[in-house]
Amino acid sequence: MTGRAIFASVNALTATRKGASTRDAIIDQAYAIACVGGLESLSIGPLAQAVGMSKSGVFAHFGSREDLQLAVLDAAGERFFDAVVPPALRQPRGLARLRAIMDGWFDWVRQNEGGCLLVAAVTEYDDRPGPLRDRVLAQQQRWRGELARAVALAVDTGDLASGCDPAQIAFELYCIALGVHHDAGLFGYEATLARGRRSLDRLLGALSSPH
Repeated sequence: MTGRAIFASVNALTATRKGASTRDAIIDQAYAIACVGGLESLSIGPLAQAVGMSKSGVFAHFGSREDLQLAVLDAAGERFFDAVVPPALRQPRGLARLRAIMDGWFDWVRQNEGGCLLVAAVTEYDDRPGPLRDRVLAQQQRWRGELARAVALAVDTGDLASGCDPAQIAFELYCIALGVHHDAGLFGYEATLARGRRSLDRLLGALSSPH
C-alpha cells in the first residue's frame, strides 16, 4: 500500500469514528428528551439546536424523524438490557439468576424514576400501526422471551416446580415490575420497591419446588 493510500485509509477511519461519535451524541441528547416527553416529542429542529448542529447535519445521520425515533428506541433497549442482564448472568442458573434479573429491573426503575422510555413507548404506540409499533412489539417479545428462558432454567435446575409455565410466569413477573414502574413516582421508590419485592417473594415462593 502506498503512503497516499495509507493516508486516505486513516482519514476514512477517522471520519467514520467521528461520524459514529456524532451520531451517538445526537442519540444521547434525543434519548434524554424522549425520556421526559416520549418519542413523539422528538423533533429534528429543536434537537439540532440542543446538540449545536444544523438540521441538515442531523439529517445526515438520520434520514427522517422516524429513523431517529427508531434509533433512540433501539438505544433505550440496549441500555435496559445492559443494565439488567450482564450482572444477572454472574449468578448461577436458576432462582438466583431469576431474582438477579428482577433486582436489576427494580434498580432500572430507580435510575429512571422520571419515566422509562420503553414503558412509555408501549403506551404511545400500542394502537398505532407502523414501524415504531413493530419495533416496540419486537422489543417486548424479546424481553418476555428472556424472562421465560430464565424461568425455564430455574425449572431445569429444580428451583421451580416442573409444572410451571414459563410464558405465564414471565407475564406475571412483568406485571410486578410494571407495577413498580407505575407506583415509584407517585408513592416513592423505596415503599414501592418493598411492595414489589413482597409480590416477587410470594410468586416465587408459590412456584418453588419442594426440597
